[in-house]
Amino acid sequence: MSKGRYYITTPIYYPSSKLHIGHTYTTVAADAMARFKRATGYDVKFLTGTDEHGQKIERVAKEHGVAPKEYLDKIVGEIKELWKTMEISYDIFIRTTDDYHERRVQQIFEKLYDKGDIYKSNYEGWYCTPCESFWTETQLADGKCPDCGRDVELTKEEAYFFKLSKYQDRLLKLFEENPEFLEPVSRKNEMINNFLKPGLEDLCITRTSFDWGIPVPFDKKHVIYVWLDALSNYITALGYPEEQEGDYAKFWPADVHLVGKEIVRFHTIIWPAMLMALDIPLPKKVFGHGWILLEGGKMSKSKGNVVDPVILVERYGVDALKYFLLREYSFGQDGVFTNEVLLNRINSDLANDLGNLVSRTVAMIEKYNGGIVPKPNEEGEFDADLKKVATSAWSKVEERMNNLDFSNALEEIWKIVRRSNKYIDETMPWVLAKDEENKERLDTVLYNLADTIRIISVLIQPFMDNTARKIWVQLGIDEGPSTSWEASMEAGKIETGIKVHKQAALFPRIDVKKELEELEKMNKKNDKKEEKKQKKESKEEKDEITIDDFFKVDLKVAEVIEAEKHPKADKLLVLQLKVGEETRQVVSGIAKHYKPEDLVGMKVVLVANLKPVKLRGIESQGMILAATADDKLTLVEADIESGSTVS
Repeated sequence: MSKGRYYITTPIYYPSSKLHIGHTYTTVAADAMARFKRATGYDVKFLTGTDEHGQKIERVAKEHGVAPKEYLDKIVGEIKELWKTMEISYDIFIRTTDDYHERRVQQIFEKLYDKGDIYKSNYEGWYCTPCESFWTETQLADGKCPDCGRDVELTKEEAYFFKLSKYQDRLLKLFEENPEFLEPVSRKNEMINNFLKPGLEDLCITRTSFDWGIPVPFDKKHVIYVWLDALSNYITALGYPEEQEGDYAKFWPADVHLVGKEIVRFHTIIWPAMLMALDIPLPKKVFGHGWILLEGGKMSKSKGNVVDPVILVERYGVDALKYFLLREYSFGQDGVFTNEVLLNRINSDLANDLGNLVSRTVAMIEKYNGGIVPKPNEEGEFDADLKKVATSAWSKVEERMNNLDFSNALEEIWKIVRRSNKYIDETMPWVLAKDEENKERLDTVLYNLADTIRIISVLIQPFMDNTARKIWVQLGIDEGPSTSWEASMEAGKIETGIKVHKQAALFPRIDVKKELEELEKMNKKNDKKEEKKQKKESKEEKDEITIDDFFKVDLKVAEVIEAEKHPKADKLLVLQLKVGEETRQVVSGIAKHYKPEDLVGMKVVLVANLKPVKLRGIESQGMILAATADDKLTLVEADIESGSTVS
């Protein structure tokens, strides 16, 4: 019988390039929580996915010379492959380019508009493309984005706004009356003092300067800005607003949104305000975890200082990486990653403690009882304490897990591991085996060890599923009643008479010094590869062309006979050009530098044999030449008859 329902989400990741260990950290934590809740009897829904719209994606795809969806399909395929490698047990993988999501976001937009919480105005301010965030002049840090420290660009365009300021008092009340809504508490204080108390401004939620997004259903030149689009995924994935009876009724509100601390503001101010406006329940909790840092700062795809989880899995195994991430770092705080810390943790906890315990126990059962788990017959002075430590752990693990305290949940399990190793030293089975009169006591010791390892395997399964199953193989037990969560609450659940099967060490001990040297060699090799790649790309950019290549370009003099603004893009002008007896239409990004009326009559140079393309829905039949210097653009003019060839 189900204990209840549990809905957990990760952020939907921005697939501008491959993911790194920081993204893996969030997803591994969510996976452990989902597995734990399933094990303890809950009906679980675990959501992850990708946030695929916005100017940054559009630009990156253009740099790669492909359409945004084509670029995204490749990256998303790699992300799904990574989650397969990491054995992530998600139930739903949502893409914001999924038809159902786009349709439901448009319906949400219309609901908010009809309610009067969305209005049209003009936006002017600073925009950070990598963060997809708008900032006022006072919010900038030394003229740069306060979140990522990168350059921002001044943007002015017509936009729709969400009345975020309308919900300021309700949001403040939310934080004050529901202290558990946002954790850790330091994040709550930051939201109140840095954003709510200074006052909220209405939120720009559409753009017109690019078109890679979900169109506003009743105003097609606008696309819905990434945060309203992205945040809605948590309910569109459940069917809202089209299907409000099935998964939406069953699982909403979410039990917890796991997010990195850099996007807490969006999830605890913008998202609740949207839900308030829609008159639907708020998530029960948002947990803003810390960053995994490298020595020298935050991991960043743009800086290139990332750690590839696939390489770590290939060398040490998926369970070792999962254990390290959840054990080494306190989930609410930042932590520093180094290879040495990883290797030492694997050696101490996994190879020495757990691996050694299993290997020693199975080897002793094989050596002293022919590989058969014996019947316990003679209790001794250390038995009761071992059983007490083992059978009392489940409640402590549950308490820690329900508080998202993964590190200390694992510590509770490792108390059993360490107590079991101590029990071996206390009872000394190798000494008992020397005297046949001690056979019954020896049998009891071996049974207690096998049964305690069974309890350990049950408790570690949400974190290390492979390792748990490998232990079951070695103990000769099948998945079933003795490996259920309830079976961790009692001693004596392993059957007597079953045969153990000694296998390879669960976690081979690593020569740390040698391995660090090997990793250093790998890093240098990868650095050289990257350097060669950059040199090659640079060389390709500067390669000389032949005279034959040049003659392939057909340059013509063209006279501008009409010019007007592009209906869907403020930066573009649509030009009608007379080229001899022919008229050509060209779309050009020169609106910042030329007024339409000033262009009429100018004779410009046209690249006449370019393949036509559509720019924001209007066909462009060529390109006009211009020169730039110090942010000033000047068209190349030719005061001769239109249609003349430039050579």
